[in-house]
Amino acid sequence: MQHRIRLIVLTATLLATGPASAQQVVKIGHVGPVSGPNAHLGKDNENAARMAIDELNAKGVGIGGHMVTWRLLAEDDGSDPKQGTAVAQKLVDAKVNGIVGHLNSGTTVPASKIYHDAGLVQISPATTATQYTKQKFPGAFRVVANDAKLGGTLGRYAVETLKAKNIAIIDDRTTYGQGVATEFARGAKGPGVRVVAREFTSATATDYTAILTKIRGARPDLIFFGGMDSVAGPMLKQMKTLGITARFMGGDGICTEALGRLAGDAIGEGKVVCAEAGGVKGAQEAAMADFRTRFRQKTGADVQLYAPYVYDSVMVMAAAMQAAKSAEPARYLPELKKIRYEGVTGTIQFDDFGDIRNGALTLFTYKGGKRSRIDVIR
Repeated sequence: MQHRIRLIVLTATLLATGPASAQQVVKIGHVGPVSGPNAHLGKDNENAARMAIDELNAKGVGIGGHMVTWRLLAEDDGSDPKQGTAVAQKLVDAKVNGIVGHLNSGTTVPASKIYHDAGLVQISPATTATQYTKQKFPGAFRVVANDAKLGGTLGRYAVETLKAKNIAIIDDRTTYGQGVATEFARGAKGPGVRVVAREFTSATATDYTAILTKIRGARPDLIFFGGMDSVAGPMLKQMKTLGITARFMGGDGICTEALGRLAGDAIGEGKVVCAEAGGVKGAQEAAMADFRTRFRQKTGADVQLYAPYVYDSVMVMAAAMQAAKSAEPARYLPELKKIRYEGVTGTIQFDDFGDIRNGALTLFTYKGGKRSRIDVIR
């Protein structure tokens, strides 16, 4: 693709007044953790972004009747807020036309201020922290349900369906982990329901014996963990070693194909219940199944978690640019605000805050070490 890019590279602004033969390069920035404990999810995301970009180029998707070369500028934030803001500024300086990312709420929220100040559009495929869109940045969007819906729904499910009475809550002290745990606690209300323990660890910890021993004494029938699969897997192993038989719940951060591998036989049969922010059912399942097949053919790997949402984030941004006949954020932003796009993850429309309208959640458990869908709810 490099020889094509070298032909004649003009910005979107120059293209409007340049010769008809000029070829525009549209730069889409992607940020995710391709290093560190969440690298398997970050690589999953980056692969999906590249897949979308490659398809746009292969189909010859243009803007305003002009030929376009779509280019991905991918950066690694390592799930670290400082690294996240550094690469955000790097992408601003590279004059990207839009941002897809980040993965973690803890990196997305601080980076969003940098993008906002630069007048860029950002679509997060994974961030669930309510704080992200509560900042009311006009260019901030997300294609998954937020923590209020995710955590609250899991809390109600724990009480109403799983009949949990004594609940322990652990979070990893990240923006995401604390947020989803707090919303879970708000939803887990009912007659005789008690939160018997509220503990915390860190996103990089490996030994949870002290807090689990303390929790064991409170005799919970369900433990909720706000954090990522890289911690949840080892935590489940240590729960088994300590003889803790409580059910285990978590949000989309733990709801991955990798959790079964990370937890080993401690995953149990139907012991873990989690929710993925998103999901399709009925007629929309065919598009998702097709995407998963194409993703495996292209990357040689199965979808981990957020790849379909990354793919749709790139595609919905491109669709808004096409509708506006411009890749300039100020010009395609109004089109993004009113767009209705049929993606592999379902219908994408945004509310006044940039949150996805009528966002779905998919409930899963694990059987035979593999994710097994319970239901898709809205």
